[in-house]
Amino acid sequence: QVQLVESGGGLVQPGGSLRLSCATSGIIFTIYRMGWYRRAPGKQRELVANIFSDSRINYADYVKGRFTISRDNAKSTVYLQMHSLKPEDTAVYYCNAHRVASRSYDYWGQGTQVTVSS
Repeated sequence: QVQLVESGGGLVQPGGSLRLSCATSGIIFTIYRMGWYRRAPGKQRELVANIFSDSRINYADYVKGRFTISRDNAKSTVYLQMHSLKPEDTAVYYCNAHRVASRSYDYWGQGTQVTVSS
């Protein structure tokens, strides 16, 4: 059974920081591309960042320089360190595990709420 469990969300003031974690089980973590996505109220889900099995990284333009994605293969966990948070970063943040073999495999966590407000 595949599980992706996010943690670390919460309420933070503008300019603050949070660190999200996504602990996985039931997958061979090292061969998956891991990613963070978010869905703000009234908007579609969008990519925040992803990190490939070879540690290549992609960031959405709106988080470059503020967010850092990383992975710990020994712990089967992916992280998202967020700094200089803005109210527009308020969203539910989802962890994703993706790979393509004979078919596409996509797994999602349940999401963790991040609220940036004074």
